[in-house]
Amino acid sequence: MAEAADIQGTGPSPARRWLRRTLTVAVGAPLLAGLLQVPTAPPAAAAEGASGSRTVDVSLDTLSPSAPVEGDTVTVKGTVTNLGKKTITGASVDLRVGPRMTSRSQIEQISGRTGFRTGSDPAALGAPKLRIPELKAGLSAEFTLSVPVTKLGLDAAGVYQLGVSLTGQLAGQGYDRVLGIERTFLPYQPEATEKKTQLTYLWPLISSSHVSAETGTDAQQTPIFEDDDLAAELRPGGRLDEMVSLGRDLPVTWVIDPDLLASVDAMANGYRVKEGTTHVPGGHQALAERWLNELEKAVQGDKVVALPFADPDLASLAHRGKDVPGSLGHLQSATSLAGTTVETILHVQPSTDFSWPADGAVDPSIVAVATSAGADKVIARSDSVRDDLSYTPSAARPLGGGTTAVVSDALLSTAFEGDLIRSESSTRAVQEFLAQSLAITLEQPEQQRSVVVAPQRTPTVSQAQAMAAALRGLSAKRWTQPLDLIAAAAVKPDPEASTTVPATSRYPKRLRDQELPVQAFRDMKTTRDELDDFKVVLTAPERVVTPFGNAINREMSMSWRGRASTAALYRDTVLDHLQDLTEGVQLVDKSDLTLSGRSATIPVTVQNQLLQGVDHLVLRLTPGNKNRLKLNGGDGAAELPIRINAGHSQSVKFTAAANANGQVPMTAQLYTEDGTPYGRPMTFMVKVSEITPTVMLVLAGGVLLLVLAGVRMYSQRKRMAALNAEAGNESVDDTAQDAAEGSGEAAAEAQPSDPTPDTGSESGDPAGPGEKVDR
Repeated sequence: MAEAADIQGTGPSPARRWLRRTLTVAVGAPLLAGLLQVPTAPPAAAAEGASGSRTVDVSLDTLSPSAPVEGDTVTVKGTVTNLGKKTITGASVDLRVGPRMTSRSQIEQISGRTGFRTGSDPAALGAPKLRIPELKAGLSAEFTLSVPVTKLGLDAAGVYQLGVSLTGQLAGQGYDRVLGIERTFLPYQPEATEKKTQLTYLWPLISSSHVSAETGTDAQQTPIFEDDDLAAELRPGGRLDEMVSLGRDLPVTWVIDPDLLASVDAMANGYRVKEGTTHVPGGHQALAERWLNELEKAVQGDKVVALPFADPDLASLAHRGKDVPGSLGHLQSATSLAGTTVETILHVQPSTDFSWPADGAVDPSIVAVATSAGADKVIARSDSVRDDLSYTPSAARPLGGGTTAVVSDALLSTAFEGDLIRSESSTRAVQEFLAQSLAITLEQPEQQRSVVVAPQRTPTVSQAQAMAAALRGLSAKRWTQPLDLIAAAAVKPDPEASTTVPATSRYPKRLRDQELPVQAFRDMKTTRDELDDFKVVLTAPERVVTPFGNAINREMSMSWRGRASTAALYRDTVLDHLQDLTEGVQLVDKSDLTLSGRSATIPVTVQNQLLQGVDHLVLRLTPGNKNRLKLNGGDGAAELPIRINAGHSQSVKFTAAANANGQVPMTAQLYTEDGTPYGRPMTFMVKVSEITPTVMLVLAGGVLLLVLAGVRMYSQRKRMAALNAEAGNESVDDTAQDAAEGSGEAAAEAQPSDPTPDTGSESGDPAGPGEKVDR
């Protein structure tokens, strides 16, 4: 109870405790490392701005133990770097222990400080102390300071400021001054508290989308990846490999995107990767299989939460997509797919009751969308659902209608963001996390509360390592104890905690600017509509529906935030590939044809270039003039069913009856059985050239006239020959007679009733480009 009084500010004043520690401080353990100076190249901007207590950069690289108890020795290692332009002489590196902090906000304030503040920062301990005779401009020196906990003056449990400073003289100045300081936090809880804070830490396994909508032509439908970048995250030392290796020994709740599991499982079973216009075999099958095996071992005994497939962007859907018809259906399909995917691959039963908007930011529309697919628990964050309390309440908040908001702590959840590659940054983040967690417990030590930590979705390797170090710092369970997310959501809510969802106008602009545009959801609708039309004509629709359905879910992924152009390219690629497939079933172009006679057949060819058969299609042929030409005995369009095996064509024949001569435009169009047009229409022209009875009568009369003319000509020739014979019996000169006969024959041959032929021989050349269909 004394500790509780201190944390509320009712104990000894900070000034008295500070003075008491200053008077009683003793020399610490011997120095563990000597002085080492190495040249450095500080940034020009830092060097130019280096002055006063910012002349030296003090880096605290390690602090161990991170949460000491009585009997421990605290060791601090780091580096001091002279950022100024003058040499520093007579310097010393000292430890400074500040007064115990009384609130979480005080920890946050001190965390933001940089330079030394006289009157606010405590005096240096008398020991340990590291002497640095000279530190030239641009050079660094490493330090190690060790001191027993009993010499730190930690008189009660709580969070203390621990500082390391460098005091010295600049060339040309005759006095000592603090030239640099770095602060961190020392959580001190030597004995276990009576009521420990229940701490839930989410461990996310989420990545960006890598799988395309294309699959191989083999029976297994080998998946085709857009790239092979996922392998870099899976290999030893990669981001996802570290998440699994670190998480397996930590008390965490695994939060998994099922698309990641499906993608790695596809790699493990053989995959191909796009390379230009071709596909090459993927080379990381064994790597993927190893990672899945390690993950399956790591999650055994832990709680697993499955997010909707591909981790859909709930805020984008709520703000930009819900008014586009069918968009909410994508979320429902993604949710229904989540559980079966995780269970099939990891052989564990996950919870699918949770949704997780970006950064835990919510408004009424986001909550409505997040719970529309059956997930009745929303992971929010305390900088969105705010409380006006002097303490940190439990995470679970009833929102009404059976919906629960699990409000994660904003300070703890964002503790490991940013660049933590440098050990200085990582150590500082770990110590601040531990300090905040202890401060939460000491706010109301008589009341047990549940706190949830929801870190960034895709931690880097260094961030994951820092997160793990912080959780290991809590392993002694002196002020916290682990609790899984499912249990945290069921904790009795604090009646004083806020259950008010902020208005839409308060949604952060930074997050809104990253959302998918409305056009993205229109593109998804176009793809879904074309897929729905396509699947009904296939004999094995699952070979198309599954890869394209998954691709549409990936188009809605949270991972596209900040990558608008890449997201648009992915959507275009998916739609283009679907349209290429639908065009595999098409009408073969037909040239114009001539129809001779009253009736004939008109053939139309349908081609199937797919690797599976098509059915449930109808071919409709429509004449532009139904009075001139009738099809299949009807007065308008005619229809015939279509069924074609893979890689085959089918010629469909329509009967045609002509009523009058002339040209008739024809339109052929495929339809699904429900009347939806399929593919592009095909048009051609039919020229009707009918031979009527009147024409036949005229032709017959012409033939009769020709026969009669021939008979008359024959009779005339015969009569002329008889006359010539009689003239030969008269007494006429033989020569004159011969001449007369010759002259008569020539005159007879020149008679106009014997015309020359007006038609040539039958041509052997091929017919013209038009088709001719005879009876």
